[in-house]
Amino acid sequence: MPITDTYQRPLHDLRISVTDRCNFRCAYCMPKEIFGRDHTFLPKDDLLTFEEIARLARILANLGVRKIRLTGGEPLLRREVEALIQMLAAIPGIEIAMTTNGTLLARKAQILKDAGLNRVTISLDALDDATFKQMNDVNVPVQTVLDGITAAEEAGLAPLKINMVVKRGVNDKDILPMARYFHGSGHILRFIEFMDVGSTNGWRMDQVVSAKEIAETINNQMPIELLEANYRGEVANRWRYTDGNGEIGIIASVTQPFCGNCTRLRLSAKGELFTCLFGTRGHDLRALLRDDASDNELHQRITAVWQTRADNYSEARSTETSTLPKVEMSYIGG
Repeated sequence: MPITDTYQRPLHDLRISVTDRCNFRCAYCMPKEIFGRDHTFLPKDDLLTFEEIARLARILANLGVRKIRLTGGEPLLRREVEALIQMLAAIPGIEIAMTTNGTLLARKAQILKDAGLNRVTISLDALDDATFKQMNDVNVPVQTVLDGITAAEEAGLAPLKINMVVKRGVNDKDILPMARYFHGSGHILRFIEFMDVGSTNGWRMDQVVSAKEIAETINNQMPIELLEANYRGEVANRWRYTDGNGEIGIIASVTQPFCGNCTRLRLSAKGELFTCLFGTRGHDLRALLRDDASDNELHQRITAVWQTRADNYSEARSTETSTLPKVEMSYIGG
C-alpha cells in the first residue's frame, strides 16, 4: 500500500547506491586529498548483496516505489551489475534507470539494455578535455564518454539525460557549447547548480551559477520557454527550445529548493536508508536483513522512517546548516 510522509509526499522514487567506488573525482565528492589512490573503500562484505537489494526493492515497490535508479560511486564498477538489473526488472511496475559517468558505458550499454535497464543518465561537465579533467581530476578524455553516449543510443536506451554540474569559474563558460552540442540530438541536457553535498567538496555559495543565470545565458542565444513538470517530484525545471529542437532541464536545489515535492528515498551501498540527499543520519537496514528480519518487519521499519520524515535541507540552507556532517555523494548517489 502506498505511503506518504508528514507533508503528504508520496514515496515514489528509490535511489540505490551499489558501490562507493568511482573512477572519477567529481565536483561533489571525490577530492584527491580525501579520495586518493590510498583511500580505503568499503570491504565487499559491507556492501549489500544483489539479493538483499532486490528483496528491499520488492518491499519498497509494495510501498509505492515505481522508479529505481542505480547510482554510486560509479555503478558500472560493481561487478556484474547487470545481474542486479535482471532481478529488479522482475518486479512488476518498476522502471529501472542508472546514473553513470559513462567511462565504461561503451562496452556495457547493450548488456545493460538486455538485462532490463530502461533509461540512463550520463554525467558530462564539459566538452573540452582540459575543463573536463579540471572538473573530475582524472585523465579520461571526453571522447570516452561521448562513445558511451553513442553506445547507449545504439542499444536503445535513448533518449538519454546528460547531467552537467555548473561551477563558477571552472565550466560556466561551457554552458552554451554544451547546449549547442546537444541541441536537436533528442537527448535532454540538464544543468545542475553546484550543491553542498557531503562535507569534502569545499562548496561555497559564490561558486554557484544560479538556474536563472543559466536559463538567461541559453535564452539569449537559443530562445527557450518554460514547460510544465511531467509529474510531482520532478527535480528539473523543464525548458523547450522555441525552434522545436528539443528541451533542457535545470536543477536548482540551491536557489529554488523543491523539498516540498520530494518523493525520493535513498539506499546506501552498505544498507542505510537516507530520506534526503543532504542527510546527516541513515537508518540501518543491513543489520535487520542479516539478523533474519521478516519482510513484515522490514516493511514496518521503512514505513516508520518515511512517515516521520520532515527533510527540508535546501529550504533551510544557511551558514549553520552548511557545517553539518552530511553523508557523501559516493554513498547515496545523486
